[in-house]
Amino acid sequence: MNVNINESWKSHLNTEFDKPYFQSLAAFVRQEYTQYQCYPKGKQIFSAFDHCHFNDLKVVVIGQDPYHGPGQANGLCFSVNDGIAHPPSLINIFKEIESDMSIPYPRSGNLERWADQGVLLLNATLTVRAHTAGSHQNKGWETFTDAVIRTVSTQKEGVVFMLWGGYAKKKGSVIDKNKHHVLTSGHPSPLSANRGLWFGNKHFSQCNEILRKQDKKEISW
Repeated sequence: MNVNINESWKSHLNTEFDKPYFQSLAAFVRQEYTQYQCYPKGKQIFSAFDHCHFNDLKVVVIGQDPYHGPGQANGLCFSVNDGIAHPPSLINIFKEIESDMSIPYPRSGNLERWADQGVLLLNATLTVRAHTAGSHQNKGWETFTDAVIRTVSTQKEGVVFMLWGGYAKKKGSVIDKNKHHVLTSGHPSPLSANRGLWFGNKHFSQCNEILRKQDKKEISW
């Protein structure tokens, strides 16, 4: 695995790449991509960082695993490539934006447009074997993404973290809540949304209000 991470992140994360856990993770990922079909494409593994540069970062959304179906994953959590049918969680995200912000449901599920505005769409695990959810969990990715969240928490101020569901909330335990804004709700998956734990959370309007109060440009969701 080539660590092609954006320059703006390198000085903050370089020490991670030399650690034994990351060397072992890189060897595992290389082997998996050689032996099996894996997602996202190799050059998109660090796409979340390519589209959201460290200095521009204003918002963090934490996901769990990349999508494991053909052509879906593009390296940003909850996001799919253009022309791909929207998965259930993404449909519920767009429905909440529609009711919260009166923004029409979009045609494209590609969230690069958010990332380019300073939203880090971070999966806890950055790779997955095709058709096998969770197949690259507990191999080192979680340690790396914890380091990313800790770095953002330490080095920046006033970031809006959106933690959806139990997994993301646990992952957010390293965030300094005195320096940052943490919005929590149920996960947008149908299971959680249908139990009333997602819809109506108004995270998108709340996020923009927090940014506005800091004189930061709001996100065009």
